[in-house]
Amino acid sequence: MKKILMCLLVLAMVLPVMAGFAEGYKMTIIMSSRDEFLSTLERAASEAAEELGIELSAQDAQNDSAKVLQYIEAAANAGEDAVIINLVDTETAAECIESAGDMKVVFVNRCPADTSVLGDNVAYVGSNEMQSGGYQGDFLGEYFNEKGQTDVKYILLSGTLGLVHTTQRTASVLQHMKDAGLNPEEAAAPLVADYDRATAMDMIAPLLTTTEYDCIIANNDAMALGAIEAMKDAGLDPASIPIVGIDATVDGVAAVQDGELAMTVFQDPKGQGKGALMAAANMVEGKAFNDGTDFEVDSENPYIVWVPFEPVYPSNVDDYANK
Repeated sequence: MKKILMCLLVLAMVLPVMAGFAEGYKMTIIMSSRDEFLSTLERAASEAAEELGIELSAQDAQNDSAKVLQYIEAAANAGEDAVIINLVDTETAAECIESAGDMKVVFVNRCPADTSVLGDNVAYVGSNEMQSGGYQGDFLGEYFNEKGQTDVKYILLSGTLGLVHTTQRTASVLQHMKDAGLNPEEAAAPLVADYDRATAMDMIAPLLTTTEYDCIIANNDAMALGAIEAMKDAGLDPASIPIVGIDATVDGVAAVQDGELAMTVFQDPKGQGKGALMAAANMVEGKAFNDGTDFEVDSENPYIVWVPFEPVYPSNVDDYANK
């Protein structure tokens, strides 16, 4: 009888460990907003938390940095273990860390402007934006080289100025075009459409029939789709010139399948959401940030976990239809 009781006692001690290494932790994920991409990221983090037995609450800052800080302070006051932050303003990372107090901090998708704020208790999980624009530039390089055209006039639909990924997506697409032997020239001043479809549509419409251009470069799919709509409204065929986007959203993938969007770049919201949740749990547990994932830590900065981009062309677009 004593042996049976001893076995039951040991089993009772082991079961909680088997149930989930991070079970019982409390965390908050704070989103800058909830567009299609970020909503998918948030759901992935929530699903990963549920699998691990972590209590994860979600907040929408509605593009207000003050609200981000309020939500962080609320989580800290509640004694939570970690906070996952999708920054509104990448310059406010240090303030966020200060407000977090003793909580572990994971920035996701939008990297702090100053990466020196990262450390043993502060990580970043996202995708290398120099890679995303690079895939656009490689595609345009091949497209125009096949035509025997070197001078290429482009219209740029820019994301929000000041954000790291806006700067890097733009810089990398132009650099890769140059590396391919092209001479990219502005057909007009960059249109800052803040990653918004309707804004992009309104801003580019007046240029479509009054400006000479060879391609349209958009920092994300939403703005690329706005350009496509504007071209249709003007009686122009979107397939007549290459329009390139980034994110491989549901609508973006459909536009590639329809031949209206020349290509896009898959940014993995599910991977970023799960990766951020895992990084937070691993930090609390004292494990490597990327433990339990296939994602790699940056070779130069051990506090950054990269979720890779993937180029999406008409030839492989069907593979991304259900991602």
